[in-house]
Amino acid sequence: EVQLQASGGGLVQAGGSLRLSCVTSGFSFDDGVIGWFRQAPGKGREGISCIASSRDKKYYTDSVKGRAIMSTDDAKKTFYLQLTRLRVEDTAVYYCAAQIPIGEDFAYTPLRAPSYNYWGQGTQVTVSS
Repeated sequence: EVQLQASGGGLVQAGGSLRLSCVTSGFSFDDGVIGWFRQAPGKGREGISCIASSRDKKYYTDSVKGRAIMSTDDAKKTFYLQLTRLRVEDTAVYYCAAQIPIGEDFAYTPLRAPSYNYWGQGTQVTVSS
C-alpha cells in the first residue's frame, strides 16, 4: 500500500525558513514522480515542486524558484522541501504526493495536481508578517 505522510509545518516569521518532510512507504522513488503541493484558503491546489524517477530535472513553480529546494533520501524513503525567505503568501496547507506510474502528460504539465494519484495528509505552514 502506497502511503505518504508530510510533516514539518508550523508558524514561521516572514523571511525565515523551514524544511518539510514526506515519509513514504509502499513504493520506490524510481516508480514515478514525487512532488509537493500547497493549498491556501479559498484557492486551488498549487504544484510547487516535483522530481521524476529519472532524477535528471527538478521542477519548481515560478513563485518559489530560488527559494525552494526539493531533495530525496532513498535510504530513508523520505523526500524534503526546503523553503527559504518565506513570505506571508506562502501560508497554506502543504501536501506531498506521488504519481505512479508517470502519466503521459508529465513532460507538459509536471505540476498538475489531478495527475497525482497518491497524497499525504498535509501539514500547515503559517508565515507571519
